Amino acid sequence: MARQPGNPPKTPAIDPDAIRELAKLLDETGLSEIEIQRDGVSIRVARIADASGGRAQPAEGPLAPVPAALAAPAAVPVEPAQHPGLVASPMVGIAYLGPAPGARPFVEVGAQVKAGDTLIIIEAMKTMNQIPAPRSGTVNQILVENAQPVEYGEPLMIIE
Repeated sequence: MARQPGNPPKTPAIDPDAIRELAKLLDETGLSEIEIQRDGVSIRVARIADASGGRAQPAEGPLAPVPAALAAPAAVPVEPAQHPGLVASPMVGIAYLGPAPGARPFVEVGAQVKAGDTLIIIEAMKTMNQIPAPRSGTVNQILVENAQPVEYGEPLMIIE
């Protein structure tokens, strides 16, 4: 069917199922936003996360049990993003703990590392980027899983 002169082209409808699938993909991958373009239609789905990495919650009045609930995880006294030994991701990509699938990881918790030792690989734009240790010390925490998507500035490890 030919378009009549002077009539604008019909705008394709946004598929709510596509939006649900993109939101589900955000949850599965841990990403904060995703955008696709198809047939002239662009769909962008994003979520705003609070400082703890969870979904943002509306502010409520102070409740007595809240501080007790926050104090429960005593194993990590300092938020990883605030830790002085934090190694943060310098780029967006996929983090790999070892040099190849099934291979031993570059480092494990408790390992001694020297400045410049490879800690992890981040694949970005089909390029494998070795992430070196910024300082010597002991790996106290590994904060990512193998083959996990990471964002710029996301905590990867803590070295003390």
